[in-house]
Amino acid sequence: MARTRRDYYEILGVSRDATEAEIKKAFRRLARELHPDVNQDDPTAESRFKEVAEAYEVLSSAESRELYDRFGHDGLRGRPAPDVADFGSFQDLFDAFFGGDIFGGRSSRRRSPPGDDILVPVEISFVESALGVERTVEAEIVEICGTCAGTGAQPGGRVQRCPRCGGQGQIRMVARGPFGQFLRTEVCSECRGEGEIVLDRCEECSGRGRTVVSREFQVQVPAGIAHGQRIRLAGRGHAGAPGAPPGDLYVEVRVTPDERFERRGLDVVTRLSIPVTLAMLGGTAVVPTVEDEQEVELRPGTQPGEEIVLKGKGFPSLQGRGRGDQRVVVEVQIPRVTGEAGREAVARLAEQLTEKNYRGEEGLLGRIRHAFR
Repeated sequence: MARTRRDYYEILGVSRDATEAEIKKAFRRLARELHPDVNQDDPTAESRFKEVAEAYEVLSSAESRELYDRFGHDGLRGRPAPDVADFGSFQDLFDAFFGGDIFGGRSSRRRSPPGDDILVPVEISFVESALGVERTVEAEIVEICGTCAGTGAQPGGRVQRCPRCGGQGQIRMVARGPFGQFLRTEVCSECRGEGEIVLDRCEECSGRGRTVVSREFQVQVPAGIAHGQRIRLAGRGHAGAPGAPPGDLYVEVRVTPDERFERRGLDVVTRLSIPVTLAMLGGTAVVPTVEDEQEVELRPGTQPGEEIVLKGKGFPSLQGRGRGDQRVVVEVQIPRVTGEAGREAVARLAEQLTEKNYRGEEGLLGRIRHAFR
């Protein structure tokens, strides 16, 4: 059964007395919406685009439009339907038929790529990661040559227009499609897209337009930063192509371990080793913090593994809200008893201790009292 073909004016959404400009405008709108390079999610986009392209091919030509208006589809028999592949990429289609890019501007030389980013490490101590520190980092940077300003030509030297592309930086190739001839472009291999060929190269950079230099940068490492985090220095990376921005410099922080401290989120964990007698009798001990040293109170009967919390002695949040604590974990040292006198002293102590001495805190009141000591 023969396929029923839709009216071309209906496909484009224009009236039968539409002007050439109205037909072109309707096609541009639908092509933006339906071209397979753009609309990859709609499985019907390709077939609909072919339908739109076929309608525009007929109605954009005065001769074929007259035949269609008089005889309908029968007047166009023998004409092949357009293939989407004939249109090339979405940008090629708009360059060829509308003299510009999809945003309405004229086609221009290739866009200059931005410069590459740089990654350099910086090593800081555990304490510096908690308090913040300023560091100097050194990096090898690709910069625009100061002698030739990136042109690659010796000042006053000869530069000629590229004979292959005529100074355009692009080679345009003509192909035929259902709308007639259209253009494809590629970067000129002779001048590499610059449009010019340098005859007298810059002696400083050997015509490359770039030089490699060593630069030092001051980096403010914020308090609270963690191992492996990066600090971005915008625009401090390698130079881009002419007219393009430079890349960025990223400083990766590496925190050296500290045997006194351990980081857990925003908290600092410290292990405090005390003799068993101090744990039994209670008293004071000195613990290091990331800022200084601080005395802590040990209650009588302090048990191994108990924690003493020092509020606000941890890491600050990088977002500026809140600060962690320091958690002091108690480790009790058990002495080696040597000699008869030592054993007798421990034996006398053992005789005085009862089962009650080894019990935990009795009752809720006792637990609450020691929680706030």
